[in-house]
Amino acid sequence: MKNIIPTFLVFLITLTAVHAQKGIDFSLTYPAGGRILMCVDSSARNIVYDNVFPNQPNTSFSYLPEVSNVSLQIYFKKKDPVSDFRYTILVDDKPIVVNKSIDEKLLNNVDRGDEGILRFTTLGVFPLKGKTVTILVYSVERPLYIQKSVLYGRPIPRAKIKLLAKRFATDKGVDYDRITAPKEHVNLALNEKDDELTAVKDKSAIDYLYGISIKDKQTGKMVFESAAWQYGGYVDDIEGYDFHLPYVTIDKSVFKESGSYEIIIQPLINWDSCLDCDFSPDEIEKYTTRHTLSVSLDKQSYTAGELGKYIGISCSLLGVSVGLIMVYIKQRNKKLLAEKDAQKNVAKLQLNSIRAQLNPHFLFNALSGIQNLMNNKEIDSANRYLAKFARLTRNVLDGKELISLSQEWKLLDDYLQMEQLRFGFQYEINYSETLDLDNTEIPSMLLQPFIENAVKHGIAKKPSDGKVLVNFIKQAKDLLLTVSDNGNGFDTAKKRDGLGLLLSERRIDLLNNMYKENSFILAVQSNANGTEISLTLKDWL
Repeated sequence: MKNIIPTFLVFLITLTAVHAQKGIDFSLTYPAGGRILMCVDSSARNIVYDNVFPNQPNTSFSYLPEVSNVSLQIYFKKKDPVSDFRYTILVDDKPIVVNKSIDEKLLNNVDRGDEGILRFTTLGVFPLKGKTVTILVYSVERPLYIQKSVLYGRPIPRAKIKLLAKRFATDKGVDYDRITAPKEHVNLALNEKDDELTAVKDKSAIDYLYGISIKDKQTGKMVFESAAWQYGGYVDDIEGYDFHLPYVTIDKSVFKESGSYEIIIQPLINWDSCLDCDFSPDEIEKYTTRHTLSVSLDKQSYTAGELGKYIGISCSLLGVSVGLIMVYIKQRNKKLLAEKDAQKNVAKLQLNSIRAQLNPHFLFNALSGIQNLMNNKEIDSANRYLAKFARLTRNVLDGKELISLSQEWKLLDDYLQMEQLRFGFQYEINYSETLDLDNTEIPSMLLQPFIENAVKHGIAKKPSDGKVLVNFIKQAKDLLLTVSDNGNGFDTAKKRDGLGLLLSERRIDLLNNMYKENSFILAVQSNANGTEISLTLKDWL
């Protein structure tokens, strides 16, 4: 293992030197979806990476408007059958590499100790400014399961509404009144025969990126939201080919009253969930399409005879309805239980995805620490660091979501001893005497990213004067976990851009969705005398 680590570090240094002229920062790696990682220009900002949308679950979208060149890597675990995998790379829909297998001779191995080998290789450096790079990865054993990563290096196009169609009943069925290329302000009259409105959008390669919503301008509330674009029925000629246009149907019932409504089509990107972002509201508005609908509803009036007829029909149906209600309630309860189980399974899958991103982040940071000690000729410290690192990664990559507090204590103690070799600070891990460490479980490595932040950004510059304090505290039925340091603190009002902290916050959000009977409350306090992170697990004990 002593020979493997230096070889890997030399490889990283060589790779950095080879591509230095392209300005790519190889010290910072972003997840790009699936097995793909990416490094981008060191000067690039506004890196919106690894967005996944409900209508395209196997597609990851990264918006990179300031990136000129991108380096792509693909990684595998030792147990993965690398020879089964194929990848295709397209630039602006033109194939650059098609169904290429992985040359295992080019894989670079990183020894994880008892846990095995993690293998990486670089797929190349690609120009991205004003382009779209798409990577498709699949296994020949599961050829229909394709992981698609889209790297978008051009301005996101503003969607256009090609057509608004109002459906109404006729003696022979239904027909439509159509408004082609609607203007910014549209008058829309709806009567008792009208039942739905269809909005048809222009075709693009990234239709899945957009969502459509309708806002009641009188109340300011959204009355309709959807990203479920349908195809078929509306065709447009694009460069000599017939393309089905995406459309959404809107039930008339969303318009409760006559008045002013706004139909909005915009990218479903979380503009706040990226590193070093400064998108202004005006810039985001450039990607948003808005049309004002002045809706007038014709209220239907009934004669006394018609009212009597409808009341009679209603009464005759009431008896049947009462009998069906009991059956419906029973079936609905079964469905709700099934949906609850399905939601929990989805949350578990998302948590596994977050952990899959945290593990490489932890490994790369740890390897950087080893490189730092070796560059400083601290060979003994590097060897001790490696011993701790091997045991720690064996536990970190075990795959268990929940571990006991005693196991968490050992993991954090190993990690702090590793970092103590580099920075020389002091630390303590304390717990309440009434707390049953062996029989109380929490999500694994829950505190490690916060401790890493305390070490590297809190007390790294204070050597022997630095101190990190970790507490496991029992408060009635609540479990309080705290991490504090005596560093210089930071401005809590500013957005934090560390990948580990960002992923940890996303993980806590998912845990809150999964454990609805409990809640995870994260609080941060910081001043010139230090920082304290507290995480309260409500009703956990």
